[in-house]
Amino acid sequence: MNMPTESAMQSGSAKVHTRWLPAAGDAHTLYVALFVVVALALAIGVIVPFYAELMDYKPARLLALPAVLVFGLLLLFNRLLLLALIIVFRSAGDVILDSTRFSIGGYETGIGGLINLCVIMLACMLVFEKPSRLPKKMTMAWLPFLLVALFGLVISPEKGDAIRSYLTLLSYFAMFIIAFYFVRSAQDFRRCVKLVLWSSVLPAAYALVDIALHGAAGGAEGFRLQSTFTHPNIFAFYLTLIIPLTLYVLKDKTTVLGSGSRIVLTLYLFYLLALLVLTQTRSAWLACMIVFFAYALLFERRYLLYLMLLPVVALLVPEIRERLLDLGSGTTAVAYAKLNSFAWRLSIWESGLQWMRPSHYLFGYGLEAFRHYSQTFFPAANHMNWGAHNVYVQWFFDAGMVGLLAYLWLYARVALMLKSLTRIDRLAAFVTLALVFSYLLVSSSDNIFGYLVFNWYFWFSVGIGCALATSVTLPDNKAGRQARPLEQP
Repeated sequence: MNMPTESAMQSGSAKVHTRWLPAAGDAHTLYVALFVVVALALAIGVIVPFYAELMDYKPARLLALPAVLVFGLLLLFNRLLLLALIIVFRSAGDVILDSTRFSIGGYETGIGGLINLCVIMLACMLVFEKPSRLPKKMTMAWLPFLLVALFGLVISPEKGDAIRSYLTLLSYFAMFIIAFYFVRSAQDFRRCVKLVLWSSVLPAAYALVDIALHGAAGGAEGFRLQSTFTHPNIFAFYLTLIIPLTLYVLKDKTTVLGSGSRIVLTLYLFYLLALLVLTQTRSAWLACMIVFFAYALLFERRYLLYLMLLPVVALLVPEIRERLLDLGSGTTAVAYAKLNSFAWRLSIWESGLQWMRPSHYLFGYGLEAFRHYSQTFFPAANHMNWGAHNVYVQWFFDAGMVGLLAYLWLYARVALMLKSLTRIDRLAAFVTLALVFSYLLVSSSDNIFGYLVFNWYFWFSVGIGCALATSVTLPDNKAGRQARPLEQP
C-alpha cells in the first residue's frame, strides 16, 4: 500500500481548507454587499437627524419612515396580508393617522397618504401580474367616470385639491378591482364579508370611550357619536354598511354558526343599531330602516310587525325625537347657525345651481370647483369653503351633465351586475344591492366623495359581490359555489 508523501498530504490539506474560503467572484459579491450595508447605515445616520427635524420630533410623525419600509416589504412579499391589515385596521386609523400629517412644499401628507398609495400600487401590481382576471366590463363602467374626473382635474380652479381628490377616486377604483383578485368562490366572498365585519370591532369598542369622554357634552346638536372617525356622519354611513353585512352573516343558511356565536352576533347587531342612533345622522337612519323593511318584505314578513312598531318606539327616544323635530324649525336662511341642516342644504344647493352659467352645464367648472366658488355664490359662506353636501349637485357643478351621467352609469352597471348575483346567492344579492341603494340615498345629503375610509369599505364590499357574480363564468368554479381557498395573487 502506497503511503502518501508529506508534500501530497500538505497539498491535500491545503485543498481541504481552501474549500471553505470564498472564491474570487464570491468574495467580490461579499465586499459589494458589505459596502452597500455600510453605505445605507451611513445614509440613514445622516438622514435621520434631518428627518426628525422635518417631523418636528413628534413620535407619531416619526413613524412615517418605518411605515414606508413595512408597507414596501408587505407590498412585495405578502400582498394578501397587507390588504387584510388595511381592511381590518383602517376603520380605526383616523384617530392616529391625523396626528402623522406633515407638510412638504406646502402639500400635507402622512401615513394615511402612504396607505392610499399602497392601495393603488397593490391594484396595479395585481393587474400587471394577472391581467386576465381584470373585470373588463366593470372597468369599462368605471372608465367614463374616471375620464370625466381627469378632465375636471385639468380645468379645476384648485389644482392641489383636485389632484388629491382624483387620487382618492382612483383609490376607490383600486379597492373595487382588488376584490376581483381575492374572490373566486362563494366561500371567498363569505371570508371577505367577515373580514369587513372584523374592521368594526375597534370602532365599536372605541365608541364606549367616546361616549365616556364626550357623552355629557352639550352644543346645538347635543352629543353626536363619531368613534374613531373624523365626523359622526362618516361613522353613521360606515354603520349602514356594517349592519346589513352583519345581517347577512346571521341569515346566511350556508354559514354554520354555533348557538353562542349566533347570540353574540345578534347582540352585536343591536349594539351597532344603538351606536347608529347616537350618531344622530337622519339620512343614515332612513337608509337603514328602508333596508330592514325591504328585507322583511322579501325574506321574513313576520318582521314587518316589529318594524311597524319601530317608529313609535323611536319617537320615545329623546335624541331621535329632537333630531326629527329640528326639521320643523330654523327654516329661514339667515346664517348657518340659524338654519336647520336640511334648510341650510337647500339654500346652498339653490345658490350654487342658480350661479352656474349655461356654458358650463355640459362639463362643469372642474374638480373641487363647488367648494372653491362657494364663497362667491353662497351668502351664508362666512369666509369658508363649503362642500355641496349632495353628490349629485356637486358632480353636476364640477363635471357637468356629462359627469353626472357617467356617475349614474357606473352605479347602474354595478346594480345590474349585483342583480345577476341572485343566481348564486339571493341574500348576498339583496345585501350588496342594499349597500348601493343606501349609498345613493345618503349621497343626496352629504359629501360622500370625501369620506375615504367609508368609500373604501363600500367599494370593496360591492366589489366582492360583483366578483362573486362573475365567478359563474370561471371554468374552474361551477356556479360560484365551489369553496376554494383564498389564494395569494
